[in-house]
Amino acid sequence: MRQFIQSFNDLKIRNKFLIVYFISVFIPIVCSNLIFYMMTTERFLEQKRTDIHLVVDQAHEDFKRLTDQAIGMVTTLYLDVRLYNFFDQDYQSAIKYVEAYNDVLKQYGTAKPLYHSIQDINFYTNNPTVIFSGGVLQLNEEAQSKSWYSQITQVSHPVVFRDRTVQDDLSISILQKMDYYFLYDAYEKIVRVSINPIAIKQVFSNVTLQGDFYLIDEHGYIVYTNNPDIPWALNDIVFSEIKLTSEHIVARREINHNYLENWQVIGVVDQSVFTGELLESSRFILILSIINFVLPTLTILFISKSFHFRLEKILRHLKKIEKQNFEEYPYIKSKDEIGQLMGQINRMTRKINTLFNEVYKANLEKKDLQLKEKQAQLSALQSQINPHFLFNSLETIRMRSLIKNEIETANIIENMAGIFRNALTWGKEWVMVQDEVHLIQAFLEIQAYRFGDKLSYQLSVDPEVIHNQIPNLSILPFVENASIHGIEPIKDQGVIQIKIYKQVNAIAFEISDNGVGMTKEQLQQILDQLESENYMGDSVGIQNVYYRLKLYYKNDFVFSLSSEENKGTTVKLVLPNKKIEEDASFVKSDPR
Repeated sequence: MRQFIQSFNDLKIRNKFLIVYFISVFIPIVCSNLIFYMMTTERFLEQKRTDIHLVVDQAHEDFKRLTDQAIGMVTTLYLDVRLYNFFDQDYQSAIKYVEAYNDVLKQYGTAKPLYHSIQDINFYTNNPTVIFSGGVLQLNEEAQSKSWYSQITQVSHPVVFRDRTVQDDLSISILQKMDYYFLYDAYEKIVRVSINPIAIKQVFSNVTLQGDFYLIDEHGYIVYTNNPDIPWALNDIVFSEIKLTSEHIVARREINHNYLENWQVIGVVDQSVFTGELLESSRFILILSIINFVLPTLTILFISKSFHFRLEKILRHLKKIEKQNFEEYPYIKSKDEIGQLMGQINRMTRKINTLFNEVYKANLEKKDLQLKEKQAQLSALQSQINPHFLFNSLETIRMRSLIKNEIETANIIENMAGIFRNALTWGKEWVMVQDEVHLIQAFLEIQAYRFGDKLSYQLSVDPEVIHNQIPNLSILPFVENASIHGIEPIKDQGVIQIKIYKQVNAIAFEISDNGVGMTKEQLQQILDQLESENYMGDSVGIQNVYYRLKLYYKNDFVFSLSSEENKGTTVKLVLPNKKIEEDASFVKSDPR
């Protein structure tokens, strides 16, 4: 180790700067940019996956609403007793049938345009006295040989049927055997509602997907797709036969419906469509990397040159002194360590030339003391200027607001000044309860000013505890959490309740809100992290207060945290009683 340190010390400063550059700039920038690029790419693709699932969910819901409308029409017809009476009658003549048809069935034909999802309504019957036209079809042996007939005769609910014999377009129908009223059983009756294929296509064209949609039936066949390369309308194609690679993102949504079992809406997107957006992000990262390389490199070169050039001059001047040429170094403009070294060399030269003249020593010490005194005065003045200036500025703004009768603005400025004053006097470890209450009131007044009617608060304080001492800022962080993390995200009115009361040899503090709350998992995670002293992310305020209380009270205090999602959070602290005997005024709470 010593040999390594000695070898490092023997290197020239320029080489040392190069080592610092590679270790502290080049390697960290390369690694951080690579990690940043990988994380950005992964988050980008994850966001795209989420967007694809959302689009597929929307198409799924739209298609489900479409089929629900058709099933609702089938159910309406299934329960219409007039239809049962119409199809069970034996008509003596065509005129009587036409009259009954106009009274019963014709109204459904005029109602079809009101439902964009319904293409056609047909009825099948084996009643030989009806005229098979105008939506009434004969239930003969040919119709009974169809696969849909065997399906509806086995169940008592509507059946969703896709006719794959129609190879030029979509053909999806809802069929129901009309057997609700058992008194009407003279003839067999079936209602068929055909879903409009244009409405189905609109479901998948109204949403934006950078890929292809597939509607799959219960047998795995493609019912519809917007992929022009798939001849779904001409052939029966199983979705599993489509060749997909690992570069494809597949989002599946099963249609959970009593009558559409195992139907699916699938979205397929090739990740290569995102290449352009990724290249745009990569170009930005590349430009940022170049900037990160160029600026530190130029900075280090400039600093290295400054050090090297001045040190070379010092070495040449010292060689002159070695030859007993006691001249002062003529060019001292810098005030850094090298400049101070040059000054020290000159002072050494002067001391040698005057043989350490005592008068010169005295003058030098006097000037040094004067300089230190001025520096001390300047530091003391500087430490007072900024706070006094800010307090005076805030007070001036408050007074002008009062003159203009802007009382609310003046009160808010006064509260801000109080909070700022407390932040500047952080060295005060213990405060009275009333001081903490004043600070909480100031904070809540500012928050109420910000959010208006959205935020209200109730502050109840037992007068017997206002002179007790507690650690500074031990309650305000919980109030801040309730306001920012609890109330701010909700849309409705938020309420923060604070109760401070006396217990046996202790003071109890309760802070509750009706905000977003937390899940049981989130609550347990915070409590576990408090016990294990792990980093808590957004809950660092709770962690800070908890550890400070542990430092002051050891295990003599009680801390509890309860929360319920979408109902709010409650924090309770019970601190040992510590009271100072002195008079102090207390401002009563002002529930808003």
